Amino acid sequence: MSSLITEDEICHETDLVWLEDTADLDYVRQSLDRLPTRRAKPAYHRDGRMVGYALLGPKAKASRSSGTFRRRVFWLLPHDRDSDAEGVYATGAPAEAIDPRTLAPTSKGRKTERSEGGPPSSAMRELGITLPL
Repeated sequence: MSSLITEDEICHETDLVWLEDTADLDYVRQSLDRLPTRRAKPAYHRDGRMVGYALLGPKAKASRSSGTFRRRVFWLLPHDRDSDAEGVYATGAPAEAIDPRTLAPTSKGRKTERSEGGPPSSAMRELGITLPL
């Protein structure tokens, strides 16, 4: 879960690669996966789709026992809000969900009103931004 990711676990990130435009996504799920390389596009073995992944710099060390690197992967499931606006996450969001606008290399991101599907803030109303409900 994203709430369990700590800054020291992602301190060797150099970039985030997005496989699709995140402008219309209220949230993405993030996890730390054990991957065989620092930079290559990871294989994806979940339901749904991979939306992006992190690249690691040369100082990132592989695990002594497995030889793998812990890297963030961003993904969505078929029942997430972007695919099923009236579904289980019409309001609220999964525990590992983060607003993609708050993500950057070495920053774990955070939840926002938008990612949680909550009512728009006064700032959002002033900007004319509405949430899909």
